[in-house]
Amino acid sequence: MSAQLIAPTVAVHASFLAAMDEFLAEGADSVEGSSMAHELRTWRGRWGTRDGFAEYVGTVGGVMDHERSDGVVPLSTRWWVDGDTYLGRVAFRHRLTPSLLTWGGHIGYGVRPGARRRGHATAMLRAALPVAHHELGIDPVLVTCDDTNTASRKVIEACGGIFEDQRDDKLRYWIPAAAATTGQQPQRRI
Repeated sequence: MSAQLIAPTVAVHASFLAAMDEFLAEGADSVEGSSMAHELRTWRGRWGTRDGFAEYVGTVGGVMDHERSDGVVPLSTRWWVDGDTYLGRVAFRHRLTPSLLTWGGHIGYGVRPGARRRGHATAMLRAALPVAHHELGIDPVLVTCDDTNTASRKVIEACGGIFEDQRDDKLRYWIPAAAATTGQQPQRRI
């Protein structure tokens, strides 16, 4: 697998649009509270054009660092790509609010439907841990998933996630980012 985690780029425009069509087909635009749903609703009518996509990339490509009264925290986005093929994305929340401590965590990730079950989610989360640790100073990293999402649970555990607890329908895992970056096995529950 030669995929890598990079800053958003206009170079993947065509495959990004195809990926968004896949997400739309599975109903991602109707998931309450999802940043993907928000972007699909906000940008779908604009990112089809070259200029509209460039504007979108400029918006998600930097750190959205303004603190908002609705609880939105600073956020960075990286895309998982293989050449000019968009495969998925990782969102880094730079700090946790009480609600993110329960359901969102520091890192959220998604693989386009047509590229799932090929190891991309695990590779993507592994590649995200050094970014969280070295660039953002986040360690340990909280990652959550729905209690019914067995695939995501396995990804988090394969990346060193240590189960803490379940809150509502969310499983909460802490990943020691420095240990994951060096390949060490976590020794204790955080």
